[in-house]
Amino acid sequence: MERTEVPGQSGVGTRLSTAEVIERLSRFDGPPEQFLATLLAVQCQMASAEGGAILRSTDERRAEVLAVYPALAEGATAPVWLSQAVEFLPEVLNAAATVIKPFHSPEDLYGQPARRHLIFVPLRRAQAISGLAVFMVETRDPRILGALRERLELTVGILSLYEMRLLLQRRQTDLRRLRAAMETLAAVNEQERFAGLAMALANEIATRWQCDRVSVGFLKGRYVQLRAMSHTEKFSRRMKVVQDLEAAMEECLDQDVEILLPAAADATYVGRAANELSKRHGPSAIVAIPLRRAGKASAVLLLERPIDKPFTLEEVEALRLTADLVMARLANLEEHDKWVGARLAGAIRKGAAAAVGPKHTWIKLLVILGAVFLGIIFFVDGDYRHEASFNLEPIRQQVIPAPFDGFIESVLVEPPDTVEGGKTVLATLETAEIRLQLAASKAERITYLKQAAAAMRDAKTAEAQIAQAQADKAKAQIDLLEYQITQARIVSPMTGLVVAGDLKKRIGAPVKTGDVMFEVAPLESLRAELAVSEDDVPDLQVGQEGELASASFPNERIKFVVQRITPVAEVVEQRNIFKVRVQLLDRPSWGRPGMEGVAKIYIGRHSYAWIWTRPAINWVRMKLWI
Repeated sequence: MERTEVPGQSGVGTRLSTAEVIERLSRFDGPPEQFLATLLAVQCQMASAEGGAILRSTDERRAEVLAVYPALAEGATAPVWLSQAVEFLPEVLNAAATVIKPFHSPEDLYGQPARRHLIFVPLRRAQAISGLAVFMVETRDPRILGALRERLELTVGILSLYEMRLLLQRRQTDLRRLRAAMETLAAVNEQERFAGLAMALANEIATRWQCDRVSVGFLKGRYVQLRAMSHTEKFSRRMKVVQDLEAAMEECLDQDVEILLPAAADATYVGRAANELSKRHGPSAIVAIPLRRAGKASAVLLLERPIDKPFTLEEVEALRLTADLVMARLANLEEHDKWVGARLAGAIRKGAAAAVGPKHTWIKLLVILGAVFLGIIFFVDGDYRHEASFNLEPIRQQVIPAPFDGFIESVLVEPPDTVEGGKTVLATLETAEIRLQLAASKAERITYLKQAAAAMRDAKTAEAQIAQAQADKAKAQIDLLEYQITQARIVSPMTGLVVAGDLKKRIGAPVKTGDVMFEVAPLESLRAELAVSEDDVPDLQVGQEGELASASFPNERIKFVVQRITPVAEVVEQRNIFKVRVQLLDRPSWGRPGMEGVAKIYIGRHSYAWIWTRPAINWVRMKLWI
């Protein structure tokens, strides 16, 4: 059996049979460049070809040389046969089958058949031709050319097997990467709050990728703020490690690229902050991955582990996929898992950014609001009003005194009962003693009347007159006592409200004639008395209008007109105040004497700047005497 020399990694060839060569190449697991070079060398040796090349057609229908045997020295000119093969490339691709072309070298005699031939073998992928393998063989025998053609077509199939194996390996790698990402996502999706989700993500990644520390940071304003650190529940931004982590995250976010440490030789990103982090808190291998939402980087995932275990490209790909899958929910919770004030501020900022631009949004918004505010206070007039406390009082008030000396028998009303004039009994006084005096006075009168009759019978005129006078005196006493008995039932002389006279605790107590027992005020005749500060009195005039509201009914406003301003001040709580009497224009249903509240008197209309600065200006004038 024919044996072929297969080059090894050391450069020393090994003589193998054709079956062994095909079996070894079918199990080749090196990089594609090494496989192509090895396959081409084996094919050339099997076909006794002087040279070979693998060509690929680009999108512009140009030829791209993937491998050449024997290998060309650096800077060397391509051989003539390779140049001709490149020229034949479009024609052979259109043929879509193995093509043999004669190759005439300059030393061949004119008219003689070619002693060398170029064998073009198409390379197929997914029912399409992706390239060509071209070989230059020296023979004129058609049978030998046919055998070489079959042998080369057989070995070209090994390339398809290698591509299938590479595709399978890539798919297996993608499946492992997807599985790791999905398992991570399933582990963290159980969390309902942002803090728990970020912490679970950091812990899960740290465990799965064997990291010493995993950190998650979010962009807040212009800077990145660390929000979660693996296996660390609490941390302070004043910690040096936190500051270094945030600096490395900002470096990653500013460039919007993945930062890998140790960096590759051809890396173009800046990793100064990552290097500082590794030196101060390591040494450690670092990878920082920007987390994007809607194509915009707004967070960073930073991993650290020992320097002797650097992150591979496959691990970085898996981490990138994990970050892409978890970022949507992480960003959504970070945005909405806040108290209502923070969410409102975020919504305002988003709306303002759409109106004034995303940069310096708050400053622009504050400047605009400040300009609007200044325009309002200087050019918009408002109502200038003075505020004062008030209390309601009746215009007239009926005092009900004790009609005679006696004792309180019963009390039927108390403040703030409503009474009806001439009908409602307020209280009663005891009359037992008066009735005894009345009986005695009646008996005494009868005695005097009998004495007067006897004296008249005996013609004793003087004695009869004296007895008659005594009888008249007794009659007057009887009238007085009967009047007192009728007055013992104390009746309100007017309809109104009992504003004073809580006597139920004094039943049985003595009272003297003229002692005030009750005070009744009519509800339809109320007025208010305002206590105005001496600073505000100069602006008041009779006839000015205003509104007042009681503390009990703050939602109901009663209009009034200034009726009288007391010219003499009173000292109340170490302040000089003036009493201002006002007439109510509406009759409040809830109005009761003694109610208090706040009244506002309308002075006029001025700009808000004048209204708000007037007290300060007056104070400065008093202090500086200007």
